[in-house]
Amino acid sequence: MTPTRTVRRPWHTPVIDTVDDLAAMLDLSIEHLDWYADRRAMNRRATAHRLHHYHYRWTDHGRLIEIPKSRLRALQGRLLAEALGPIPVHSAAHGFVPGRSAHTFAAAHTAQPVVVRIDLLAFFTHIPATRVHRLFRTAGYPEPVAHTLTGLCTNRTPHPVLRRAPTDLTHRAARLTALRTGHLPQGAPTSPALANLRAYRLDRRLTGLADAFETTYTRYADDLAFSGDLTTRRIDDLIAVVTDIARDEGFQVHPAKTRVRSRADRQLLAGLVVNQHPATPRDEYDQLRAILHNAARTASPRRAGPATPTSLIGRVLWVGHHHPARAAKLATLLARARAAP
Repeated sequence: MTPTRTVRRPWHTPVIDTVDDLAAMLDLSIEHLDWYADRRAMNRRATAHRLHHYHYRWTDHGRLIEIPKSRLRALQGRLLAEALGPIPVHSAAHGFVPGRSAHTFAAAHTAQPVVVRIDLLAFFTHIPATRVHRLFRTAGYPEPVAHTLTGLCTNRTPHPVLRRAPTDLTHRAARLTALRTGHLPQGAPTSPALANLRAYRLDRRLTGLADAFETTYTRYADDLAFSGDLTTRRIDDLIAVVTDIARDEGFQVHPAKTRVRSRADRQLLAGLVVNQHPATPRDEYDQLRAILHNAARTASPRRAGPATPTSLIGRVLWVGHHHPARAAKLATLLARARAAP
């Protein structure tokens, strides 16, 4: 038999001709590679948590967070850097892309007459393993390698976890079916990059649609944003076509989360108000300022509330981003809180 080999590489991804080569690249034996890739779906049928590759948690909002255990997470981190990093994403994608952020996502819609935000339901769950396999094949990996890479980056949720799903879960039957089969796990380091690559055609089609409507389009993970000068009729038409395109691309719009905001309203995208320039809402700034005041008075940021010093620094950076006056005020308060005896 002739060994498989890479015959073409559209991007500067590593050459991985065989499963043996993949195992060597990841410093694994073939047996361990097969265990982590779970190509026979043994992990899904296991009842003991120690045999599962993921930790599972249902959130209050009905999302299933699937966090890979440390060894698998490390393997996925290597794949993210070496196998997925060289593959370009669409220019409209801003979530989990180096050099782009929630601020770049929102900045494109600053000071617009109308902002339309559309949410995709269960974004990661609706990306099946078959589509991920197709991505790896498009990248040039031979079929056995692509199959193993898909196994490392997707998951089939075990039955005991599915039984704990909230009874009021939106589209419960369809979402549990998707979780039961191979899908991108929300919580794996490779999932955001694979989701962006999977959504490339969606982004391309919605960018073309935005041009036809003379609007601007960007996407941050499962948030789709359009902005421009739109009448009520044109807004309805836009939302209807977006819904059809999303469905055609394998995604589903969450109608209850669609938001249309004019200049007279607070136009909010990814937690940022974009009426004038991207900035966190005033009430969030006031709340953080109060927390920092309290932290200085109680002599320890840990006693200011549930936030830790590290998370407070992150919140100061977030709230003060591209807002010099706020950043200076918050930095002063944080310094006082950290200097308090």
